Amino acid sequence: MSLIPITVYGDEILTKKVKPVRAISDQEIKQIKDMFETMHFAKGIGLAANQVGLQKAIFVVDVSQVEGYEKIKPIVFINPKIVLHSEELVFMEEGCLSLPDIRLEVERPEIIKIKYLDTDENEQELEADDLLARVILHEYDHLLGKMITDRADRNQIKKIKKDLVRIKLRDIEVDYPITERQK
Repeated sequence: MSLIPITVYGDEILTKKVKPVRAISDQEIKQIKDMFETMHFAKGIGLAANQVGLQKAIFVVDVSQVEGYEKIKPIVFINPKIVLHSEELVFMEEGCLSLPDIRLEVERPEIIKIKYLDTDENEQELEADDLLARVILHEYDHLLGKMITDRADRNQIKKIKKDLVRIKLRDIEVDYPITERQK
């Protein structure tokens, strides 16, 4: 396994919708393992494939390090589709490995249901709420080319505008590998 540089705000791949995975090969399994290693190294709880430069509909989630979620095993979501979400919306602060040191209040559904393939290409369905639902929705957004900056209100974005420029220019210090600045 190996660490993969994380794409950050300003990288074009983060604004594009990913492509479905046609088959799960050894290559995808290795990439998934590398995604987990990269996410854990960066102290994240979710990571989408396009955050590590892959145009694939895959994301990984591991909330087991969060108090109250220790019994939830790491999950791989391949070709996910949100099939249901509650009308009840909840605001919560979110961070993102592609937006180092930035936290934004984001409104999301409290409860979701998602269908996806596991690494054995079996269809799975999961109902999630609270933090797990939020992490899934956050990573799902990445696959659609959206980030928390697309969901936060304008006042929050105004306050972090300079930070966004610094991230785009790579004028930041992080404890994990990030991609080189795009020309």
